[in-house]
Amino acid sequence: MDKKDDSMEKVVALCKRRGFIFQGSEIYGGLANTWDFGPYGVELKNNIKRSWWKHFIQEREDMVGLDSSILMHPKVWEATGHVASFTDPLIDCKKCHERFRGDKLIEENMGIEAAAGKSLKEISEIIKKNKLKCPKCGSTDFTEAREFNMMFKTNQGVIENETSMVYLRPETAQGIFVNFRNISAIMRKKLPFGVGQIGKAFRNEITPGNFIFRTREFEQMEIEYFIKEEGWEKLFKEWEDLCKEWFEKLGIDKKNMRYREHDPKELAFYSKKTVDIEYKFPFGWGELMGIAYRTDYDLNRHIKFSNQDLTYFDQETNERFVPHVIEPSFGMDRTVLTVLVNAYAEDSLGGEARIFMKFDPKIAPVKAAIFPLIKKEGLPEIGRKIWNDLKSEFTVEYDESGSIGKRYRRQDEIGTPFCVTVDFDTLKDNTVTIRERDSGEQKRVKIEELKGILTEKMR
Repeated sequence: MDKKDDSMEKVVALCKRRGFIFQGSEIYGGLANTWDFGPYGVELKNNIKRSWWKHFIQEREDMVGLDSSILMHPKVWEATGHVASFTDPLIDCKKCHERFRGDKLIEENMGIEAAAGKSLKEISEIIKKNKLKCPKCGSTDFTEAREFNMMFKTNQGVIENETSMVYLRPETAQGIFVNFRNISAIMRKKLPFGVGQIGKAFRNEITPGNFIFRTREFEQMEIEYFIKEEGWEKLFKEWEDLCKEWFEKLGIDKKNMRYREHDPKELAFYSKKTVDIEYKFPFGWGELMGIAYRTDYDLNRHIKFSNQDLTYFDQETNERFVPHVIEPSFGMDRTVLTVLVNAYAEDSLGGEARIFMKFDPKIAPVKAAIFPLIKKEGLPEIGRKIWNDLKSEFTVEYDESGSIGKRYRRQDEIGTPFCVTVDFDTLKDNTVTIRERDSGEQKRVKIEELKGILTEKMR
């Protein structure tokens, strides 16, 4: 097995071993491409969400938040074109009957440019002409490409028929657009202003995979930034820089990130410009997020289908117009995967090999672990008191089981940045040993100084 595959397998194994991510419905044999975030995974995920909300919503005067419904009126998706055109080119291997996205098969074998903007007929011809092989069995015999709509359908109400049919939303963006009039009227924001939300979305992907990189149920963190058409290029660049800045705040190595602007043939029909921020995963470069200039497409479509006024009135210029939109769209699950891959590290400490997760302290699932050296002579009581003093400010663990060395190794794999040991000297001078995860360095500090030290480190 090559190095890339091996490193990804190590991350996946650690996620299971240490309670970050579990296979969905595991006791029933699992449900393909479903994942459950375990105790440490959900802490990591929530810390990333809080960081995103603080950076893009809370700290900006021109931003507000929203939490819109997953189920929306079916006409929303007619208006946006999802019912008619939210499709992928589906092909089947005639030998092993495995299904694939035709454009992705071309992209993986011949590059993005070869697949961009191709029709179903062109995709079929390229696959046949270049004798592209089935990734599963190696056959070159495929069916013709055909359209496959990725939206999940369900029924609302007690009677299942066409009139009760609704869709699980394939993106969170439309919840913002349909609430534009409410938000602009109530919040009294002047252009440019934005609306952000974090929420679930669902896409019936043909070929999900690479752990949590591409799944059918996922979370998005999306922003719709409403602007005047004039000067959109400058604002677009500002959002590019702001998004990259946030990823670097998470501790993601900028050497493993890059910008990729979409080729004109590759652009979505609603976009005038799209730039992806990509990350170098163990399986290759993959999209981490996208920033799209969606023009005034979405609001105009909702005006047409709803017969409602979704224009904006500029009191300074006395103009009424339909705002344009810049959309930074982040994949929550992909961000978690990026943080996990970026944090995974192996080294030797004290002559012993170890694995540790080098999370930035701000997003680490556990900030500190409290260890009494032994289970007697009053050390557990002091340890519990320290845990009680810190737990209101930080996610802190208390652990008195096993040797100190084994406890350190466990917390290293969880990614806990600091471990605090209560020992016999604590009884004499009210000091404890604080150990730093990355370097293994230890020093004595006063118990009353602990909260201040950890608060400073979290910054």
